[in-house]
Amino acid sequence: MAQLDTLDIAVLVALLLGTIAYFTKGTYWAVQKDPYATSFANGSAGKAGKSRNILEQMDESGKNCVVFYGSQTGTAEDYASRLAKEGSSRFGLKTMTADLEDFDYDNLDQFPEDKVAMFVLATYGEGEPTDNAVEFYEFLGGDDPSFSEKSSGEDEKPLSTLKYVGFGLGNNTYEHYNSMVRNVSKYLDRLGATRIGEAGEGDDGAGTMEEDFLSWKEPMWAALASTMNLEEREAVYEPVYELTERDDLDIEDDTVYLGEPNKNHLEGHSKGPYNAHNPYIAPIASSKEIFNDATRNCLHMEIDISGSGLSYTTGDHIAVWPTNAGKEVDRFMNILALSEKRHSVIAVKGLDATAKVPFPSPTTYDAVVRYHMEICAPVSRQFVAQLAQFSPNDEIKAEMAKIGNDKDVFSHQVAENNFNLAQFLEYMSNGAAWTKIPFSIFIEALHKIQPRYYSISSSSLVQKDKISITAIVESLAKPGAPNVVKGVTTNYLLALKQKQHGDPHPDPHGLNYAIVGPRNKYDGIHVPVHVRHSNFKLPSDPSKPIIMVGPGTGVAPFRGFVQERAQQAREGDDVGRTMLFFGCRNKSEDFLYEDEWKQYTEDMDGKFELVTAFSRDGPEKVYVQHKLKERADEINKLLMQKAYFYVCGDAANMAREVNEILGQIISEKRGVSKQKAEEIVKAMRASNQYQEDVWS
Repeated sequence: MAQLDTLDIAVLVALLLGTIAYFTKGTYWAVQKDPYATSFANGSAGKAGKSRNILEQMDESGKNCVVFYGSQTGTAEDYASRLAKEGSSRFGLKTMTADLEDFDYDNLDQFPEDKVAMFVLATYGEGEPTDNAVEFYEFLGGDDPSFSEKSSGEDEKPLSTLKYVGFGLGNNTYEHYNSMVRNVSKYLDRLGATRIGEAGEGDDGAGTMEEDFLSWKEPMWAALASTMNLEEREAVYEPVYELTERDDLDIEDDTVYLGEPNKNHLEGHSKGPYNAHNPYIAPIASSKEIFNDATRNCLHMEIDISGSGLSYTTGDHIAVWPTNAGKEVDRFMNILALSEKRHSVIAVKGLDATAKVPFPSPTTYDAVVRYHMEICAPVSRQFVAQLAQFSPNDEIKAEMAKIGNDKDVFSHQVAENNFNLAQFLEYMSNGAAWTKIPFSIFIEALHKIQPRYYSISSSSLVQKDKISITAIVESLAKPGAPNVVKGVTTNYLLALKQKQHGDPHPDPHGLNYAIVGPRNKYDGIHVPVHVRHSNFKLPSDPSKPIIMVGPGTGVAPFRGFVQERAQQAREGDDVGRTMLFFGCRNKSEDFLYEDEWKQYTEDMDGKFELVTAFSRDGPEKVYVQHKLKERADEINKLLMQKAYFYVCGDAANMAREVNEILGQIISEKRGVSKQKAEEIVKAMRASNQYQEDVWS
């Protein structure tokens, strides 16, 4: 046999490698990638390898307007999307939205003069930036932010070419109302940027957020059009997303998302880290009813997080990922004539490189509406005006336009009736289907359904692997309104509780939740959750006295606080005076954790005291505010001993009144002016001696 020379061997090896490559293409290399494999897995949001240079991305995609958003619950992101959409359709701007945490800001000094930046900024908690805006806020507000070509110290006006617009989302029940948009505007102005129009401020506390936004944007658009020489044109709907029905796929196909939040969940092997993009499907260890009232429900639920990698500390929040009620999903499908196609497979993609689809696909109409869209939210007046063009007939079209353009008519016909979108469309057409509305408009205009946050009502010292939830099942009625608003998440939890207690067909209020989850992955006794860490914390020194005010389910975090102190006392720690002011309607009906407080009093050897206010048990209504006044001497003495003061519950009324009463107590008992007392309370807040966990 002839010897092979080196060249022969090289040729044979090349042929062999080529053959292997040909037959393994698509299996081991050049594999067609699932575009959602990274963008929806483990909360990575597709950021790996993506440019963090906003100017570069704007140039590559031909944009001249970027709308940045700082959003905690999705509302600011929604308003940013609406601004971008309107800027494009009305004024021909080339717009994009941008998550603040996706980009760097050291090159804002190079922002072109012929482009504009918009900032839609929610204020979170006590004047803090939202999680995705922290780095931006700290960079811009630093003593000497260093930009790519110059620092603010070298040049007083490094942002002289930046034109910007600002709108803030705030709540007037908080002391630092809309501080994000106010401070960011101040920082940008100081650095030489030019603000166009006034910075808008929306007020969730007064319930006027939508109208505040609508009244702000019209003069803003006029000012922007004048500055950038824009011409307004008739707004015509131009879809941001392309929706394709996939006849080659059905719901049995294991590549079709039926409500799974990302690829790992789809494939049945979800993994951490679990966070706001990636929930943990947690077992419900136990659940029970804790009201003795046939007309109302309040749930205590224990969520098992063992083995998940999730952890919490006392005072944190648990986020529950809700599912829309089947009753409302059906209503939505029926009014849009989609019932027969609800399980048809659809693929959704952005028509623009910067358009981010808010859920993975391919999926189905049913999955999008059930698991991804906030279909039970209040109706937006701007959206009513936008939908007018798709009305079933000219008469309805004229009425829709009238409602969408007149806030008083809108208030009377929509807001006062407690309508969600499908209910409103039913009302307008007398039940006739709306067949002309493109489904893409709902993907663009309706909020992505958001996790709901609950104060954890257990101590991590006592049960580190179980998280307690205390939640009233919400049912909100307005006098004269035909619709009662049922809490999406709390009724979902009630259905889960009923299932756990053996009800084969749990169906609270006929809402018909799909509690088994996509592909039966939740099996009726699991719930998707993640943990959000909070600054609402006990003092590190257990000997410090604490005063807690928590009526109703505002008592939730304080059950955790007291549970922790009782455990510390059992372990021999010196535990300080611990006072809890709790209020409810009736001692016999809604006295939450009544038996537990007695046990904690024994465990803490009298260091714990529960002060109760039962508003409907006597001839006059008595609230926790009244009880605070009765104990003014003791409260002042404890505060002089640097006691920590905590409030949890309703921000608009209770928390505000408690704040005022505390000032009165300090003024009266220390003999100082009202103004001086208010300054003392503010100083307590600044030093974390006064902490709030409140909601509007």
